[in-house]
Amino acid sequence: MRDELLKQATRIVVKVGSSLIASRSTGLRPEQIERLAGEIAALRADGREVLVVSSGAIISGIKKLQLKEYPKSLPIKQAAAAVGQSRLMWAYEKAFEPLGIQVAQILLTHEDLADRRRFLNARYTLTALIGFGVLPIINENDTVAVEEIRVGDNDTLAAQVAQLVDADLLVILSDVDGMFTDDPRKNPDATLIPLIPDITEEVERKAGASSTFEGTGGMATKVRAAKKVGEYGVATLIVNGQQPGLLPRVLKGEPGGSLFLAKERRLNSRKHWIAFTLRPRGHIRVDQGAVEALTLRGKSLLASGITEVTGQFDSGDPISCINQDGKEFARGLVNFSSELLGRMKGLKTQDIQQQIGPQEYDEVIHRDNLVIL
Repeated sequence: MRDELLKQATRIVVKVGSSLIASRSTGLRPEQIERLAGEIAALRADGREVLVVSSGAIISGIKKLQLKEYPKSLPIKQAAAAVGQSRLMWAYEKAFEPLGIQVAQILLTHEDLADRRRFLNARYTLTALIGFGVLPIINENDTVAVEEIRVGDNDTLAAQVAQLVDADLLVILSDVDGMFTDDPRKNPDATLIPLIPDITEEVERKAGASSTFEGTGGMATKVRAAKKVGEYGVATLIVNGQQPGLLPRVLKGEPGGSLFLAKERRLNSRKHWIAFTLRPRGHIRVDQGAVEALTLRGKSLLASGITEVTGQFDSGDPISCINQDGKEFARGLVNFSSELLGRMKGLKTQDIQQQIGPQEYDEVIHRDNLVIL
């Protein structure tokens, strides 16, 4: 199953960590970027479509600005990103030009992906670039992204790009070999796990425990990214990007890395966008009857099943649905504001019409706008 999946993956998103192509002491490492370019060119020569999500801009800018330490304030980080981003793209341009590959820079924020129209526009742009044979190189738009519109980390961004372009495979190039049974720096008997069929709570726990030896971002963020794209039907390969030639060999079926399989249940693009790209603006607590209606019978959420409304949100905003124990079990786009919903909670439709007045919708969240997690 593993070999077949890796060999057949046609559209691949490759996430490149900053530790692979840059260091704080030297800035960008052109020789590493050139090696990576050769490996990506080899994938393209095999008929693969590749998109790159690359870190490294801020570290490149730190070196150029001669900063003595990693900046803590947002304006200094953004200044470093502004200086470093152009240098990073120029390094990629120089590396791919001798190979006959054109590159294009794409800068995104969470706001771009959270707005459905802009999300689709980004999808069409990336698809057009692929059609022209251009290699998209994607990064977060750090120079303008304040905390509210940040994606957060490039593992998450890569997962969202994989969904954005309907990728077959997400590859996360790391500075370790993959997911281990234990922390290999503490336990010499720890072994690499080549195939992870399902991301269980135990897998997530191990990933969190191993984050100290994995490098920037940590194994936990990579496993979370794998879990997100897995819901969309995309597998994730975590592989050591510091070993020359390993990536092309692994994608031809040779051993290496850890492959996280996708869920058999594939969310469509819009529902995956609701579940994993949007950030909930509030929470709705529902009774057990509503939980069963939503999860077992595929029903829409009605006001009668709601027991509590928290947060401030407007009609059309994403919200989280929690059960009586406080556990989130669904997300969706709500049809009413938090203020109005606070008055409607627990009421049947006919009572809402009598006590509050006629409403445009009967459903608080329609099942077409609801995702069971």
